Amino acid sequence: MSDHYAVFGNPIGHSKSPRIHALFAAQTRQDMSYEAILADKDGFAAAVAAFRARHHAGARGANVTVPFKEEACRLATTRTPRAEAAGAVNTLSFDGGEILGDNTDGAGLVRDLKHNLGCDPAGRRILLLGAGGAARGVILPLLLEGPADLLIANRTEETAARLALEFARLPACAVGIKPDGCGFAGLAGRSFDLVINATSAGLAGAVLPLPTSVFAPRCVAYEMLYGRETAFMTQAREAGARVADGLGMLVEQAAEAFFVWRGVRPHTAPVLAALRNPS
Repeated sequence: MSDHYAVFGNPIGHSKSPRIHALFAAQTRQDMSYEAILADKDGFAAAVAAFRARHHAGARGANVTVPFKEEACRLATTRTPRAEAAGAVNTLSFDGGEILGDNTDGAGLVRDLKHNLGCDPAGRRILLLGAGGAARGVILPLLLEGPADLLIANRTEETAARLALEFARLPACAVGIKPDGCGFAGLAGRSFDLVINATSAGLAGAVLPLPTSVFAPRCVAYEMLYGRETAFMTQAREAGARVADGLGMLVEQAAEAFFVWRGVRPHTAPVLAALRNPS
């Protein structure tokens, strides 16, 4: 009997996850299916329960995307430390009555940076833009890589400072650097080796009020969105930064989820190439 997986979201029609996991399954010869499920905005838990009832013991896990990651965290009966830190879950594993919640977003970002872009966060000055769910999911994995600094900048300074303090208090941050937080005005005169945009500004075409100085020489500017040229990417490119979008993060976080479920890590390079060149 095949094992069954799904991704839940609203909207979900744009999701690349079914194709990514189909390519992973074919590559690693795993007997599994993977589907996209549109859940009502107030019906996530019911949609998960229906999926599990339809496949019974064959329902082994699920991915979760916008807007259900925080609800998935509450649905999980147990959570990994990285999911607890993020306060959000994007990967569920089903085992009888137990639901394990995990968050693979940060691991996906770090792996994309290190293995696909040759940008090791260790020792780098990192600027993380945004203080919402996308930012929360990557802070702990970035800190565990041992950067020189990690500054969280947000339009509302208090939100950034509160988020930085929350992560500074984590046991995992007892050794090493602690994050700091500021408003965008606090970036004046500061430079960074890695600038990560975790805001949703690109969805609305908004321009972030960033001084050009934030992009140090040989800086890598990482936009978590993919499939479009955002104002952040344009600004970073004009400042001389090396620019990357979030497609690699999407594939790498999926590979991490696949590893959590199947115990085998697929090769991501051919899958990423297939997505960038769909001919």
